[in-house]
Amino acid sequence: MSDLPAASDLPAVSDAPAARSGTVLRGLGVGPGAAAGPAEVMGPPPELPPPRAVADPEAEIARAVRALAAVEAELDRRAAAAPTPEAREILAAQSVMASDPMLAAGVRDRVLRGADAAHALHGAFAEQAQALAAAGGHFAERAADLADLSGRAVAAVLGRPMPGVPSPGHPFVLVADDLSPADTAALDTGTVLALVTERGGPTGHTAILARSLGLPAVVGCAGILAAAVPGEPVAVDGTAGEVRTGVTEREAARVNAREAAAAREAPVPAGPGRTADGRPVDLMVNVGSAADLDGVDLTGVAGVGLFRTEFLFLGRHEQPGPDEQAAAYAKVFEAAGDRTVVVRTLDAGADKPLPFLRLPGEPNPALGVRGLRVARRRPGVLRTQLEAVARAAAGTRARVAVMAPMVSTPAEADEFVALARECGLPAAGVMIEVPAAALRAARILREAEFLSIGTNDLSQYALAADRQSSDVPDLLDPWQPAVLDLVARCAEAGAAAGKSVGVCGEAAADPLLAPVLAGLGVTRLSMAPRALPAVRAALLRRTFAECADLAERVLAADDPAEARELARTQQNGGA
Repeated sequence: MSDLPAASDLPAVSDAPAARSGTVLRGLGVGPGAAAGPAEVMGPPPELPPPRAVADPEAEIARAVRALAAVEAELDRRAAAAPTPEAREILAAQSVMASDPMLAAGVRDRVLRGADAAHALHGAFAEQAQALAAAGGHFAERAADLADLSGRAVAAVLGRPMPGVPSPGHPFVLVADDLSPADTAALDTGTVLALVTERGGPTGHTAILARSLGLPAVVGCAGILAAAVPGEPVAVDGTAGEVRTGVTEREAARVNAREAAAAREAPVPAGPGRTADGRPVDLMVNVGSAADLDGVDLTGVAGVGLFRTEFLFLGRHEQPGPDEQAAAYAKVFEAAGDRTVVVRTLDAGADKPLPFLRLPGEPNPALGVRGLRVARRRPGVLRTQLEAVARAAAGTRARVAVMAPMVSTPAEADEFVALARECGLPAAGVMIEVPAAALRAARILREAEFLSIGTNDLSQYALAADRQSSDVPDLLDPWQPAVLDLVARCAEAGAAAGKSVGVCGEAAADPLLAPVLAGLGVTRLSMAPRALPAVRAALLRRTFAECADLAERVLAADDPAEARELARTQQNGGA
């Protein structure tokens, strides 16, 4: 839930009806909670001026290079100040893209062929974006990122303000076609009441960051750009995935007052995660560095369920040395005290390129060399990381475990576990992101100590739906019964083996879904720290038997909408 503004911060309340008749639009609710306020529509990037003749090509190249440097510096500044590890990772990745030498070479080539700086930048970005869009998959996501970077670079070279989130001077609901990573990561939750985007899906960066920021959000809301009128109130229900335009200011004030009252009246549960009858469900947090634990109340928290290590590697042209890695890992372990810390080994590859890996491009990178598969080409990277983790763990009280991403077969899992043990790390598990691994979970757990399910990729691969596509968001919904079937399969295997099975994907942060996961037999839920209170409260409202009954009925649902409705009905006291 977002921090709602004081009533005095909102525009004056009026009984006057909105100028347009109301419209109810539906999309995917990706950030629970409700909020209402005046809509503000994010503006487009600056238009290109007419081309002009270039008298001094080298001076023009220098202008373009300065613009790229300004964009890179701005992204680095935003990354350093980003409120969440997810935001920091996304912004740092964009900064790397802006500093790509191939991009600079493309700009230089265009200027030497007569283009001015603005058109050279626009053309170079467009060429790269078209190539990536044509490649599809995760490359297509980078095409959208490049379009955003292009607008920023052109604005910089023209001396115009960077495009981005409006700043009307009062709280508002942000409406956009889609949000760039840089825009989403820098949102001020003190003024942005809620997010609504025309495009986007449940696993996109907008959804991930909205949840980590605690903002009510609806994505994939077709028609919102045509229906929303800047300055007129809209009401957003991020739990139901519903947006109403044409509401009066008084209605908007009532929505916010009702939400604020609910937040005040809701009990603030404490203690470890458990159901109403005491069945434990470990609640853990996702982090990218030790800084992400600053100010986080770890009372009742079992530890770090997902320590993403990619941030240390971003933008590096050489692999960080073992001493540097060990020092960075030790900071997280020390911050966690005597709690569990699960380290995910480097999750990179052709779809998430890191310069130092020097991996070639692939026609279908989402299905190529990524995650653990990188060790096939660069085995030394994984060994060095595992040795650094073991060395860092030896000097702290933390109970350190490691897990490998993108494991597909028992043989891969066995090999990883053996290597981890050889490096001095006896607690080794794997992530379940591939349906084949879920189906073979019992066999994988012969050697692996635990499983951790990444629901975003599991949805992508189970439903054959590109997680970056805006056209198939319904297929990427973690409420898809087929995805929950795979989660249940893993949980059953874990129960039989007496080993832990967790969820560290976005589904873990959904308070409506958490009791379902617990009822399926999931024993750990790892999420952004902000999501902990709501998930803890949701578990405490039900006994394990009620969770199990709900899970059984959800598995029998025909689609995500029916599954959600079953959970909502039970939450509201229905049968």
